[in-house]
Amino acid sequence: MAEEFFTREFDNGLTLVAQPMAQVSSSAITIALPAGASRDPADSAGSASTASLWLLRGAGDRDTRQINDVLDSLGCQHHEAAQSEHLLVSAAQLGRNLPKVLEVYADILGRPRLTDETFIPCRDLVAQILDGLEDEPMRNCHVLMREKFYPSPLGRNPLGTKESLSGLKPESLRKHLKNHLTPNGTIMAVAGNFDWKELSETVEKHFGDWNGPTPDEVSTSPAEQGATHITKDTAQVQITLAYPAATINDELNYAARITQMILCGGMGARLFTEVREKRALVYAVVARYHSLKDFAGLFVYAGTTPQRAQETLDVTVGELRRLAEGVGEDELARARTQLKSALIMQGESTSARADALAGDFFHLGRLRGLDEISAAIDAVTVQDVMEYVHAFPAENLTTLTIGPDKLQAPNPT
Repeated sequence: MAEEFFTREFDNGLTLVAQPMAQVSSSAITIALPAGASRDPADSAGSASTASLWLLRGAGDRDTRQINDVLDSLGCQHHEAAQSEHLLVSAAQLGRNLPKVLEVYADILGRPRLTDETFIPCRDLVAQILDGLEDEPMRNCHVLMREKFYPSPLGRNPLGTKESLSGLKPESLRKHLKNHLTPNGTIMAVAGNFDWKELSETVEKHFGDWNGPTPDEVSTSPAEQGATHITKDTAQVQITLAYPAATINDELNYAARITQMILCGGMGARLFTEVREKRALVYAVVARYHSLKDFAGLFVYAGTTPQRAQETLDVTVGELRRLAEGVGEDELARARTQLKSALIMQGESTSARADALAGDFFHLGRLRGLDEISAAIDAVTVQDVMEYVHAFPAENLTTLTIGPDKLQAPNPT
């Protein structure tokens, strides 16, 4: 059955996008608000993350306990997170409960209480999560690398810093949210079991009177990039590399994703085979693709020992650059299968589809179905991959290493 999509733009600037999924009983909502970490005030990094918690600490006629009780009673599994470009609010529930959940979220976004007494616990929770990054080396490295790789403030750590969080005050965050918690530029995506006419009318009823200004564009300054070493007396060494990739709206994007899979899509991929299996240099090696609207990168992480750190760095960079020598049809076929498998599994989740719809509309201004994406992946040829590899070579790498000794940075090609 052909995939069906709906779009409606409301007078207040809110955009509603939706995809019915007849085979499921659940529904999911993703609301992308123009209040991401890149819009945090320069001296108040961590504002978006704190706000993501604070919004649910009472709204409209309900206090914190009542908000939690009503969402629980509706079987709603919700999640809030600050990303670079958006503050994301998401919820999943049975389709029949979608109208009631939307009514609650209209209060959360349009009439949050934002009281002084609920602020400090939210800020302190963000500080605890920030402290916890030290116990997650891979995640910590990716956070630090994005700060170096992307233009400022697009790479800013959404959790902020200890200093910025300690200086964050409820009155300043309320003022910030007044300008950024707005329907202008907000995308609401819904996927799953729903009736479009009823959904459209429900959103109009509960969100139609929500008003706010149009947020200013984010001003950026050049990325730091280069090579960075953080000296730390540890038994492990963390190595992270990054270099530019095609953005989601670039015609070479599918070739970029295939390239990522050739490097790190399963146990037969190049990095796993050459760095881990053949040489036993690492306990983990991962390549990830990440895209903002105007910037994207391929990020590679390797965890190893001090004795093998330099060889790990050299071999990993060598594999990235060896892509320019060519890829085989067998590698391409395996990468296609890996990418499509991930796509299909995500497509069976209403939450994943809602996230994808919001992302597509933000990056592309339109919605893509699984059939379109699957066909585009199938259409990628070896020549397309090579065109991409030469357009985005592994040169001028941004590097970050954490460990006892500084490593020799890779030479440019």
